[in-house]
Amino acid sequence: MARIELIDQVALITGAAHRVGRIIALELAQQGVNILMHFNSADLSQARETIQEIKSFGVDAHAVQADLSAAEGADFVIAAAEELFDQIDIVVNSASVFQAREFLDVSLTDWDLTMAVNLRAPFLITQQAARLMAANPIPGGVIVNICDAGVDGPWQKYPHHGISKSALWMLTQVSALSLGPAIRVNAIAPGPVMKSAGRDITDEEWAQVGERSVLRKTGEPEDVARAVVYLCQEDHITGALLHVNAGEHLR
Repeated sequence: MARIELIDQVALITGAAHRVGRIIALELAQQGVNILMHFNSADLSQARETIQEIKSFGVDAHAVQADLSAAEGADFVIAAAEELFDQIDIVVNSASVFQAREFLDVSLTDWDLTMAVNLRAPFLITQQAARLMAANPIPGGVIVNICDAGVDGPWQKYPHHGISKSALWMLTQVSALSLGPAIRVNAIAPGPVMKSAGRDITDEEWAQVGERSVLRKTGEPEDVARAVVYLCQEDHITGALLHVNAGEHLR
């Protein structure tokens, strides 16, 4: 079958003001997709700059600020989508909390925050977006969850984060099974595509990170963004996990 035409569709992308989420938003905008960009902790001026970049591709774009660690944050984001666009065709759950902790040092606050943002928010947004997608002129849509190495096995330095992303992959499968055939749900597990925020790492150290993968290289955020577009366009794929990590998971 021919690829789905994305022009004039509407995408809600969480955590899209900066880093990988921003690149995903820009890539979808280049495909003619109108964007509702969620952000929380990113500086407001940064969010405004991202919106202007998105609009430069000739699409409609709006930003909505919400704290997804609170249950009502998902309600606010979905309500904004309904008010501003009256539809959702694409959801990308990209917002994430990423804390390094030793297992015995993970506090209840750490656990609750990570599970709220990385798992509960995607669940609530998926559930509510699915209801809105059912009301589209042609009922249906696609949801893409951004996982990571946490789906491939225990991640000792990020225990609660790894657990949350493993559970997000299970949410992907359950929702794909439950929401089909009209709505497709898939996940992407990126490898190292961007240096960690707030961490001073040299280019040499970054290259060494890439040596762990089968292809012996690091990637770029654009690799993830193109994978998102692919999953949005290919209508015979649901319940799938796409590794975008140069084969790192095989190691």
